[in-house]
Amino acid sequence: MPLSAIISVTAALLALAAWRYRSTILRIRLAPTLFSGARQDWTFSHIAEIFPTVEIPAATRRTPFPEAAFQDLPETFEFEGQSFDTDTFLEDTDTAAMLVLKDGEIIHETYAGAGGRTQDWLSWSVAKSFVSALVGIAIEDGHIHSIYDLVTDHVPALKGSAYDGVTIKQVLQMCSGASWNEDYSDWKSDINRFARTFALGGSLTDFARSLAPARKPGLYRLYNSIDTQVLGMLVAASTGKSLAAYMQEKLWEPLGAESPARWIVDKDGVEMAFGGLTATARDYAKLGELYRNGGNWHGRQIVPQEWVEKSLSPDMPHLMPRGFALPDAPSGYGQSLGYGFQWWVLSTAPREFCAMGVYNEFIYVDHGRGITIVKLSSNRDYGVKPDEEHAKELKTIEFLRAIARDAADVVQVTEKRTGTAG
Repeated sequence: MPLSAIISVTAALLALAAWRYRSTILRIRLAPTLFSGARQDWTFSHIAEIFPTVEIPAATRRTPFPEAAFQDLPETFEFEGQSFDTDTFLEDTDTAAMLVLKDGEIIHETYAGAGGRTQDWLSWSVAKSFVSALVGIAIEDGHIHSIYDLVTDHVPALKGSAYDGVTIKQVLQMCSGASWNEDYSDWKSDINRFARTFALGGSLTDFARSLAPARKPGLYRLYNSIDTQVLGMLVAASTGKSLAAYMQEKLWEPLGAESPARWIVDKDGVEMAFGGLTATARDYAKLGELYRNGGNWHGRQIVPQEWVEKSLSPDMPHLMPRGFALPDAPSGYGQSLGYGFQWWVLSTAPREFCAMGVYNEFIYVDHGRGITIVKLSSNRDYGVKPDEEHAKELKTIEFLRAIARDAADVVQVTEKRTGTAG
């Protein structure tokens, strides 16, 4: 065979191999770029091209939000005694979507970069709040007796692991006692060790089983994403359905989701429960609105009201806002915020809470003002160092609070001018 022919055949085989293993190559390339300062907007909007996923179809009867008069975001906001320009902040945090609802109506919707109305976006830990809702529904459906059941009563595969002897409630509140380090800036941390393992095709179940106990369950809060992975295993084992299938039946369809969602899965088809959900801003907002209304959606109780109340009510000192944090916990990443059942609790009176993911993904709810806000981002500074300057989580919360105040004030002024105030 002529040399030119050999070269052509070799090139063709290499191209075929590269295409066949494209997603694997992309995953391996992605792992070291996370929390490194690299741009991630393409990654977060093209997850299905990088990881295997399972699709959750849009609802058969879609329920779009009504739209009210458009309102601009406040031009500036305050944080730690300084004023910040909104447009600059949105750019600095690589914001792809901003969606604001007042009393269930869209009053602001803008997209930038890779974002778009029909563009799904990786939720990261926002997914945890969806999993919490599914646990509550599974209890209501009778698949789980109570939050005081031992996890291993439903997931015997976890016997002998850190989760042996741990209750569902302790896992919901990130108080499992498992040994864990979720410092995104530390290449040797458990969360980064997981990222490398998963990129190479590792098993989510095996990783959860590998964790060892470090402290007595229930006494301390230590944010641990694998706790949520265990909750996903719990839902699947107790219902006999995959996490995605149960979510489609119990949340996505009843909420009238406008677009398909996807969940990243491992080689065994197990969903990455703690952070692998992708959806659009409008469909993320549906969970915020659902919880703002006590689990009720247009007259139908989808999530039990009692579950919503418990989920948003920290009941131990170490779960309260500014409560006791473990000395070996990372200093940033929301450690000063309150925590419920996989929801961050900013205030209990008035009620204010959020689902929050790395890179500044947010579903924020100000119950008293009737406001739900979704911010989808790919803040490239996140995790470069374990501090607020890079994470910008507390700064984002103050930004969202400024939007809520401004939106409520605009409505009040409009009511006074039109004579519609009660």
